Amino acid sequence: MSVARLDFGIFLAPFHPVHENPTLSLQRDFELVEWLDHLGYDEAWIGEHHSAGYEIIASPEVFIAAAAERTKHIKLGTGVCSVPYHHPLMLADRLMQLDHQTRGRVMFGVGPGALPSDAFMMGIDVQRQRGMLDEALAALVPLLRGERVSMETDWFRLRDAQLQLRSYTKPHIEIAVASQVSPAGARAAGKYGLSLLSIGATTTGGFNALAQNWAICEGKAAEYAQVPDRNRWRLVGPMHIAETREQARQDMRFGLAPWLDYFRRVAALPLAPEGPIDDAVEAMNNTGFAVIGSVDDAIAQLERLQTQSGGFGCFLLMAHEWADQAATRKSYELIARYVMPHFQGALQGTAQSRDWAAAHRETFMGAAIQAIMTQISQHAEEQEQKVRKAR
Repeated sequence: MSVARLDFGIFLAPFHPVHENPTLSLQRDFELVEWLDHLGYDEAWIGEHHSAGYEIIASPEVFIAAAAERTKHIKLGTGVCSVPYHHPLMLADRLMQLDHQTRGRVMFGVGPGALPSDAFMMGIDVQRQRGMLDEALAALVPLLRGERVSMETDWFRLRDAQLQLRSYTKPHIEIAVASQVSPAGARAAGKYGLSLLSIGATTTGGFNALAQNWAICEGKAAEYAQVPDRNRWRLVGPMHIAETREQARQDMRFGLAPWLDYFRRVAALPLAPEGPIDDAVEAMNNTGFAVIGSVDDAIAQLERLQTQSGGFGCFLLMAHEWADQAATRKSYELIARYVMPHFQGALQGTAQSRDWAAAHRETFMGAAIQAIMTQISQHAEEQEQKVRKAR
């Protein structure tokens, strides 16, 4: 299935240095979503984490409720709810309430949980989390579609359960499953007819698995008589854009170092070698994990992802604070002004109209000049007639 238009949004974990005031960090998150709404971005996905001090939003639903009051158009998704931490009925009920509060602007992203430290504190076996996600989806999908559900597992029970509210979004709230390198997310998306959210799309493993994961999704969908839609496939990757590549690199001196430190020490995902910031930037650009550069670099990265994946529907910029707030906002603005139109067909009409006017310039200018000369002649004739009458 072809992709008609590439949407844009952000994936807001969020990432905030532990040495900063967390209250102000959350305020910046709200301000960022407002800015994106102003710029015309399509979506913002909000994460759920409970430990490690860097990703400090514990409830995406609470954040979304506040963000919805501050915005007008942008859709807001849980990116993602860690399903094994919640009873399915309670989770579905909260999302259904948000669907009404936002007048249909909420999306439901689900995953098994990203931080092992979260699961450890709740006594959840990390090895079981993906299986628990699949069990919960068997309840969440019909609940959010207005159906009545009875089922029992070793960690939750539903007895003739049905949500009080019916979906404001028609036919129902969009549900997206997180996927990285593992096929679990793609299998679940295909099995239940859900959207796919490829969080690590630009990491080496995630990039190499893109086409394979979509093939897995399609295969599972065929097995369960579902119809996968590439327009609802979202890819996540980090970018920082400035007027020049040199400026983009300079901006990294503000906050890239603590971000890399978090992934080395906590997430155990070395994304760049130890050493100077300039070396880290070079490595992240060269591996294709990130774009720290110009508008042209951003366009090239998206074209690379389109080729590798075979086509997807939305690119989500991984939100970060590598640069200060002003430079970060400028990066999102440059993407909105120059990158988004390139992939949304917004420039075709204006360019064609300009070229058509330029091609016929002589004809149009000749007619315009003739019209002016005619007016001059008419005015002169009128003045001459007045003079003759006065005599």
